[in-house]
Amino acid sequence: MSYIDGFVIAVPTANKQKFIEHARQFDPIFIELGAIRVIEGWGDDVPDGKVTDFRRAVQATADETVAFSWVEWPDKATRDAGMKKMMEDPRMDPSTPGNPPMPFDGKRMIFGGFEQVVEVKA
Repeated sequence: MSYIDGFVIAVPTANKQKFIEHARQFDPIFIELGAIRVIEGWGDDVPDGKVTDFRRAVQATADETVAFSWVEWPDKATRDAGMKKMMEDPRMDPSTPGNPPMPFDGKRMIFGGFEQVVEVKA
């Protein structure tokens, strides 16, 4: 089964289009480095929980929307090699001239790698 990297971030709602443009510029790099697909989700029905929820997890403010993204890799070895290359790639460095700034606060991003244990398809 494939390997998944998941990401949850708080994006200023006014930056939705900038978020989409940022994803369109940077997500192809994941594919170039071996990912199978990249999904970017914009919060549409993200309820407040009684104990915890997506908004609290990333300290989203009233003027921010929660985005949920994932990258699917064929396996963990491909992911590890791809992520290592990505971290060394100057296209990913916001200080590289010509690279746009991230349209969100990356310090509040939560992320992790997940081994698939069940897959059900239609």
